[in-house]
Amino acid sequence: MAVSLAAVGAGLAVIGAGIGIGKIGGSATEAMARQPEFAGKIQGAMLIAAAMVEGVALFAVIVAILEIFM
Repeated sequence: MAVSLAAVGAGLAVIGAGIGIGKIGGSATEAMARQPEFAGKIQGAMLIAAAMVEGVALFAVIVAILEIFM
């Protein structure tokens, strides 16, 4: 039972990260299209935000994997 719940939790974390990074990328692309002169600043902020989303997802997957072994 715990294995299947951990797998569901890991899957939800990955799906959430994919949605979050997709929204970040789409919004950044739209912002750069509207104001190309700020493309560098927007791109830097986008990379930092994507890294934070990915870090939270990695943490959630590790917690789910640890749940399997405990």
